[in-house]
Order: sequence, then C-alpha cells, then structure tokens
Amino acid sequence: MLITTVQSEADIQGILALQQQNLPRSLAPEVQAAQGFVTVEHNPDTLRRMNEAAPSVIAKDGDTVVGYALTMLPSFGADIPELLPLFWRLNTTKYHGRPLSAYDYYVMGQVCVADGYRGQGIFDKLYQHHRDVYSDRYQLLITDIAERNTRSLRAHERVGFQHISSFYDDLLGESWVIVVWDWQAFQ
Repeated sequence: MLITTVQSEADIQGILALQQQNLPRSLAPEVQAAQGFVTVEHNPDTLRRMNEAAPSVIAKDGDTVVGYALTMLPSFGADIPELLPLFWRLNTTKYHGRPLSAYDYYVMGQVCVADGYRGQGIFDKLYQHHRDVYSDRYQLLITDIAERNTRSLRAHERVGFQHISSFYDDLLGESWVIVVWDWQAFQ
C-alpha cells in the first residue's frame, strides 16, 4: 500500500472511479448507513485544477487508487455548487473567538476508502499524510460531514477533528457537521 499525492491523470481517473462507486445513488441505504458514502460528484476539470493547485492524498494498491482525501483550497469554493453553503458558513464561523478567515486553512474536499480496504487504517494514513505535507503551510484542516454519515463522523473524531458548527442545507436536504483539525499544536 502506497500513500502519496496525486501524480498523474491516471490518479485523477482513479479518484473519479472510486467516487462513482460510493455516491448515494450507487449504494443501498443500509450500505450507506453501515459503510458511509460521498455526496459530491466532482467535475473532472475542476478536480484536475484542484490537484494542480494543491495535490490530493491518495492510497494506491499497485496502480489502483483505493483511497483518497481531496485537497481543496478555499479559492475553489465557488467551483462546486453543492459546496456553496459550506463556504458561506465558513465565512461566518468563528473558531476560538476568531473568524476562520483569520487562519490559514484548506478544506478536505472529500475522503473515501474503497470497499474491501476499510478497517485497515488507510483513512488515518491519508489524514496523517495530509498533515505531513501541508501542516507547515496551514493551521487548520476543515471539512463538513453529513450528520447521518455516522461512520465518517466517528472516523474524523478519531483522527483529531473537533465539531465547531452545524447547518442544514436546503439544496441537498441534509444536515451537516463542520469539523476542524487544528494543527497549530503540532508546529
């Protein structure tokens, strides 16, 4: 198992293929409840540009992408309509009494581990690699998680994320939990 950053078009295509397998429309409700799911379907061009700006972290088994954790700089917030409510919320949320905009941060654009590879520590390794690669430039890593995605909520808490806010997204009909992983303690 190799944990690395996106290096090629094949890596991007591997992310997109894994994403397709884990969208709610591809999973039965009981699988979603037990194993989790991803919500946003990324446009290939947007995903390429995101990776040119700041490479995402992936797990590979041979040439196959079996996990990913997407790096999304705030400048991409308007490029994915489903994420507009999150970025609006981030602009109005405070952390330790300061607006989030006072911190250097980026957003976890999505994280996913392939069926058959879950429960092997890949999720934690993806996030550890993010910290290794980006903690010298950013103070915080922020993401939001569908409230009903309890597996993901527990996994993020285990890694070190803390709940800072919640909101309901009328467009997606979903309640979301905003979490932050504060890397300032590691500096």
